[in-house]
Amino acid sequence: MSILINENTKVIVQGITGRDGSFHAKKMIEYGTKVVAGVTPGKGGSKEHGLPVYDGMSEAVKATGADASIIFVPPAFASDAVYEAADSGVSLIIIVTEGVPVHEMLKLDRYLRSKNIRYIGPNCPGLISPGKSKIGIMSADIHMKGSVGVVSRSGTLTYEVVYNMTKAGIGQSTCIGIGGDPIVGTNFIDALTLFEADPETTAVAMIGEIGGSDEEEAAKFIKTMTKPVVSFIAGRTAPPGKRMGHAGAIISGTSGTAEAKIRALNEAGVEVANTPQGIADLLADKILAGAKK
Repeated sequence: MSILINENTKVIVQGITGRDGSFHAKKMIEYGTKVVAGVTPGKGGSKEHGLPVYDGMSEAVKATGADASIIFVPPAFASDAVYEAADSGVSLIIIVTEGVPVHEMLKLDRYLRSKNIRYIGPNCPGLISPGKSKIGIMSADIHMKGSVGVVSRSGTLTYEVVYNMTKAGIGQSTCIGIGGDPIVGTNFIDALTLFEADPETTAVAMIGEIGGSDEEEAAKFIKTMTKPVVSFIAGRTAPPGKRMGHAGAIISGTSGTAEAKIRALNEAGVEVANTPQGIADLLADKILAGAKK
């Protein structure tokens, strides 16, 4: 089983005629994702990869019955694209775009939650359920179908962790890159809740980083979970007050440090790997222990 998406999810690519939108739409189609249309204002009536292109989301959803959208729209226009997707009737929006202003995301977040729309991102790689569907920019060939859920703030670390998992023969149920901005639509607890409820996910790998308190909050939730969770926290050597990569990865005083996050996770019974590659070793131990019960 998978969470949020499956082989029946119908996807619209907003910005499909742009460089990134076109490239990743093709990759999603090749993987088997049901990409049903694209949207680019002013390009309605044209085709991209054999798919119809519409001027607006409402028209595209009405014609295709799509239930998900992925945003490949530049930062200056991304907010408008998200509002348009929200008003079209889709239930899932993935915002790949990086550089969406925080004050705009605050307004978008309130609007999308008022309409009960799940969104992932911004500044995220999307998600993949191996063998079923991928909506995003992840490299499909490093993934393998299995029973471990993966949730991460970092796209690059997701790829590294998944590569090593697959290399060790540990498959994934769904991998979600939630994004590294201060305001994101789906956080660790949201993803962990979905994995906990998924009968075919047996364990979870959580990849965090410095900045904010999401990992500490997740640690409290993990205490209520029945499934084992392992983790890695990036940024152990980052100096206080120094932003490292993501907009949300900044330490303020003693808040958001790697040490504080690791301590909270350890107290919740979560083993934390010293390296991204170490997650595969921790998972192998958990899976072996589960098999012996």
